[in-house]
Amino acid sequence: MSVPDEPRPVPPLPPAPGDCCNSGCAWCVHDIYQDALERYRQALAAWKQRHPDVSED
Repeated sequence: MSVPDEPRPVPPLPPAPGDCCNSGCAWCVHDIYQDALERYRQALAAWKQRHPDVSED
């Protein structure tokens, strides 16, 4: 059963090449991006379960 009007999750944008200062920050932009990417993958998997009729475009 599809949930109507539920948009497909959108992947996070990766950090731009100059976003990391290379100083070893506790929460580097790359770490934050990886966390967001994992949340996106989980949200997408759950969305696909709710929308089995949608193609993989």
